[in-house]
Amino acid sequence: MLANNTDTKFWDKQATNFISWFSKWHTTYSGSWDTGDTKWFAGGKLNASYNCIDRHLLDKSDRIAFMWEGNEANQNINISYQQLHDEVCKLANAMKNMGIKKHDKVCIYLPMIPEAIFSMLACSRIGAIHTVVFAGFSHNALLDRIQASEAKLLITADAYMRGDKYIALKNNVDLALNNHHNSIAKVVVVDQSKYITNHNHNINWITDRDIPYEDFISNQAVTCQPEPMDAEDPLFILYTSGSTGKPKGVVHTTAGYLLQSCMSFNNVFNYTSSDIYFCAADIGWITGHTYIVYGPLANAATSVIFSGMPMYPDETRILQIIDKYRVSIFYTSPTALRMLMSKGDQALSSSSRHSLRLLGSVGEPLNPDVWRWYQHKLGKDNCKIVDTWWQTETGSIMLHPTTDNQLPGSVGKSTDYMPVVLLDDDGNEISGTGTGMLAIAKPWPSQVRTLYNNHQFFMETYLQCYPGYFFSGDKAHRDKNDNLFIIGRMDDVINVSGHRVGSAEIENVLIEHPKIAETAVVATSHNIKGECISAFVKLIDGCKANSELYSKLEQLINEKIGAFARPENIFIVTDLPKTRSGKIMRRILRDLVNNKTEFGDTSTLTNPEIVNDLRSQISR
Repeated sequence: MLANNTDTKFWDKQATNFISWFSKWHTTYSGSWDTGDTKWFAGGKLNASYNCIDRHLLDKSDRIAFMWEGNEANQNINISYQQLHDEVCKLANAMKNMGIKKHDKVCIYLPMIPEAIFSMLACSRIGAIHTVVFAGFSHNALLDRIQASEAKLLITADAYMRGDKYIALKNNVDLALNNHHNSIAKVVVVDQSKYITNHNHNINWITDRDIPYEDFISNQAVTCQPEPMDAEDPLFILYTSGSTGKPKGVVHTTAGYLLQSCMSFNNVFNYTSSDIYFCAADIGWITGHTYIVYGPLANAATSVIFSGMPMYPDETRILQIIDKYRVSIFYTSPTALRMLMSKGDQALSSSSRHSLRLLGSVGEPLNPDVWRWYQHKLGKDNCKIVDTWWQTETGSIMLHPTTDNQLPGSVGKSTDYMPVVLLDDDGNEISGTGTGMLAIAKPWPSQVRTLYNNHQFFMETYLQCYPGYFFSGDKAHRDKNDNLFIIGRMDDVINVSGHRVGSAEIENVLIEHPKIAETAVVATSHNIKGECISAFVKLIDGCKANSELYSKLEQLINEKIGAFARPENIFIVTDLPKTRSGKIMRRILRDLVNNKTEFGDTSTLTNPEIVNDLRSQISR
């Protein structure tokens, strides 16, 4: 058991300082990683919505909670904490009146609009468990997540604009729900027509199922008593791609997750009441949950919420937003930075960026050259950089450099209260300088508790690989001064522009095509996205490749997962490298597409000659 090694006094102090409790806990930590039974703050009662809104109203009711910027620069809304309270309460009352109760699941399939945040906080206010689905997912991906979570209510929008692209979100909902077994009783639809021009905006309406959002919340009271929740009550389920091909339902609980969301936001970004904070992420991913919604709001922060694209209508859009709202803290992905960097210094000349004091990075490793550009060019040498490492499963930031330890590419050092270690292949800790598997050596409050309806897979994936440690699946290097540098994923999860997608999930879609015999999907280095997707496809004997086949395979990915998962390269090959047991050696495919010439031990291949054949096919 690791409970004896956990600094309960430290976490007692943090929970007292950062969280407002209805009743205090009696046991700080209990449980064992041997069984995956982790409990924090047992006996404590609290409510996440209360902590994000109500406790600020006494003296901060007029403070702006967030400033929403739409797809177009003239689309703006400011929401104060009092207005946020009223909107959340109306929606919470409407859900209660339709029968949604504590522990029921609510699916939220919305773009980056204020109603998305209202929906999350309304769920937490009444004790319902929200599961947010990224609005870029296809109808099939949406259906998978609805069926897996057993959600009773779906909140969506009719449509929205993403750059110059019209996204018929309600149409995706209809495709997902119609003629498919699911648990959804009602669909609440936010009207976005006022933000959409020059498009045919005809929305299909299902009588007795679909409800306009405004009708749903009309005549509802602007007060709703927050439900007292046990510390370990689930707050949300967030589905993330995994190497099995099926989405994993990561379960986060109320007290532990909220504590570290609030605490890390305050500590990592050194937030003060005079700051304007801008996280350019999406609430469909964990970054949006923790550092757009729960972390900032629990600290009574003022944030910028952006629903457009960083390069629309041109590459200066993000920089214009920074100037427009006098942003002082900017948190974004390396992909966005590389896109902006690729446009040259001319793109930077359109903005002053004088308000910035702290720059953050999230989602994937930040290359040293991009780090330097971020600091010297975008930040004008006036800003400190926090390059953060964490995951959906950790819930909050686990590693970050301090402002007095600015080292390009480093995510900082391990700490006593959240010790991160490197392990060798046998599970032994590596001391001093070295490279190994990144693992966490002690329980922490915002840790994932389980995978929804699949605790055994949770154990196998995170806790049983190396008993006594939480296995992250990432590889890292530590230098002589104990600074850590993230190298990348060790499993078959690909990080495309900060969006994680499992290779098996893509392979399962490609194999549905009747001409495909086998397929393997791997990550390829990409100058802008960090990683992109390369698919190797073997056809059934007698079938031939043509442009129609390539288009159909791309269409399948779009429909089943989403456009963000579309392969950058599709290679039609004669065979795939396999071991004697029939396992495809994806590491060889990764090496090939990343132009490596040494492939390590290939003695276990049944078809070693295929390596040179594949190299020739790729070059063609």
